[in-house]
Amino acid sequence: MKSGIYRLLILAGVCTLASIVVSCGGGLGEADALDLSQTPVQTLREMFSVQTRNGKVEMRFEAPVMETYDNDTVKLDLFPGGLSVYSYTEEGLLETVIFSDNARHEVDKTGRKSDVWSAYGNVLINNVIKHEAMETDTIYWDETRKEIYTDCYVKMYSPDGFMQGYGMRSDDHARNSILHKPFNSYAVSEQDSTRVVIDSVNFIGAFPKN
Repeated sequence: MKSGIYRLLILAGVCTLASIVVSCGGGLGEADALDLSQTPVQTLREMFSVQTRNGKVEMRFEAPVMETYDNDTVKLDLFPGGLSVYSYTEEGLLETVIFSDNARHEVDKTGRKSDVWSAYGNVLINNVIKHEAMETDTIYWDETRKEIYTDCYVKMYSPDGFMQGYGMRSDDHARNSILHKPFNSYAVSEQDSTRVVIDSVNFIGAFPKN
């Protein structure tokens, strides 16, 4: 996160978080130099952190375990028990939730490239306000451009229908998702009047697909 703009409050311990990303089959880059068989330099359990801007909560991060590995050129945070990310609107409403089985955060200490975040393994993205959901294997977060994207197979559910395809790009709140190579999709002509609307202010827990 950019110093001077974002303030990260770590409630379970002290750690630094920055930007998400790993490809459907991409390499590890500088992180290859780390021996992950060694004991991590830091392990946090039941991590809970809040990112704020101008005194307002922008994001919330939760993970059962965070392991940090470090050398002279790269720092790597791993979330082997999964990661949950909650994003809020400027008015403080819960807008987007991301769940994944695993996640990683790579920081290049040389300054030659940007920090990299990735979430992978049964990635579920819910826009609570628009009642839309996405499923994929891997998602990337470009913090500078405020985008999330993937080249993997994606399933998208919304009140208007179902879409599937390969490759997706969206703003980081999943408000305007674009599927690059869609196929075998369908639209819903009538809305279900019995559909339950989730209270995005007070709801805590897993979100169902529409």
